[in-house]
Amino acid sequence: ERRGDYLGATVQVVPHITDEIKQRIKLMADSSEVDFVITEIGGTVGDIESLPFLEAIRQFPVDVGRRRCMFIHLTLVPYIGHAGELKTKPTQHSVNELRRIGIAPDMIVCRSESVLSGEIRRKIALFASLPVEAVVSAYDVPDIYQVPLSFRAEGVDDFILREHFGRDAPPPNLATWKAITERASNASERVRIALVGKYVKLEDAYLSVGEALRHAGVHHDCKVEIDWVDSETVAEPEVVSRLQRADGILIPGGFGGRGWEGKLRAAQTARENRIPYLGICLGMHVAVSEFARNVAGMEGANSTEMDLETPFPVIDLLPEQKEIADMGGTMRLGADPVKLHSSTLIRELYDEPVVYERHRHRYEVNNHLRRRLESAGLIWSGTSPDERLVEAIELDREVHPFYVASQYHPEFKSRPDRPAPLFREFVGAALARAHQRAAELTALDARLTGAGEQARTAGAAARGVPAHRAARDEVSISQAATP
Repeated sequence: ERRGDYLGATVQVVPHITDEIKQRIKLMADSSEVDFVITEIGGTVGDIESLPFLEAIRQFPVDVGRRRCMFIHLTLVPYIGHAGELKTKPTQHSVNELRRIGIAPDMIVCRSESVLSGEIRRKIALFASLPVEAVVSAYDVPDIYQVPLSFRAEGVDDFILREHFGRDAPPPNLATWKAITERASNASERVRIALVGKYVKLEDAYLSVGEALRHAGVHHDCKVEIDWVDSETVAEPEVVSRLQRADGILIPGGFGGRGWEGKLRAAQTARENRIPYLGICLGMHVAVSEFARNVAGMEGANSTEMDLETPFPVIDLLPEQKEIADMGGTMRLGADPVKLHSSTLIRELYDEPVVYERHRHRYEVNNHLRRRLESAGLIWSGTSPDERLVEAIELDREVHPFYVASQYHPEFKSRPDRPAPLFREFVGAALARAHQRAAELTALDARLTGAGEQARTAGAAARGVPAHRAARDEVSISQAATP
């Protein structure tokens, strides 16, 4: 409006904001080589916040053609425990409200605890003026990755393509997807990852991290069990013991100083006990700060996000960022190129000289202290192409089997069939540690059993009793003592 784009007209929700919403959707279609664009309109039908978006998509079929646009409405069909039945009334009201806005759904996806009966589906279809095939039962399944398989079993894809869009398509090849769900369900091994953060009471705060760990677990045919560790409790002896028993320690991204010292303690535990460590964003700041304090001899080293007066600001804003006063103006967002240096572990993991990864952070490794940290043994394994910004760090594999941290967020690009390389190898290292510990326990048990046998034989010899008779007597005594 300030540029004069609206020629002095009064800017209104309709048509100006709605036109912009439609333009964004069309731009996505025009700029991508895709057959379909799926657009989610969040919120609840009737909420004032979503009205401009609903009005925009109401107009959309007029712009592109009714048969080139499909409305799929997601509703809740709650289960009332004391009545012992599923209730369709919320769905009926939601559909009616949507119609009042001017949108008639072409398909209704019903979220419920159990499979909808044929009677309930027919009832919903009747009130929504839809064929029964357009009412989909999205019931709870043990594994979220089974949902596409259940939709395929209901013929959702056939209805969308053939019945609505009039397109013929061959049956989808879901063999790989089925294999992923089967491997996830039938994993025989377990690894325990301690995730140290300050938002662990709400596990969905780290949803992408949890999913990336799971993808890596599927790759290694193991189930990843996450031990959610509150970073404010790490100083407690019981929590330290939990960290030491973990197969791997992960510190995800975050902001602010709460729980910072606990994260430093967790990183130190991982480094000193050779426990596989993966740090993400703030987790890299933690690794650098802990290394500076306890290895590089920089007493009091810290991030200026936590302590502006630190004598060794190993993590700091870039000089040009310090002049920006606007809120969020120093935030580095989105995908950027990352140069992976040769002869490093991270280069081996990606097997590429340059990769694009997503960022969301403000603070960077202080370039003025990089050389001192490097001379103490910290490896700058990833940087920006001009090498001004540190993107990833690691320790030499002779010092630690897997101690890696990244400034970027690899979890955002992880997929069930393509786990993020850092997560894939982190879980692999954790699994190797689990195997090593199991072997050590087996060997210890064998030594203890052998020592017991030797003591029994020596005792029998001292009493003049044959060893085989002493063993038989011991078994008899043991059986007699068993209730």
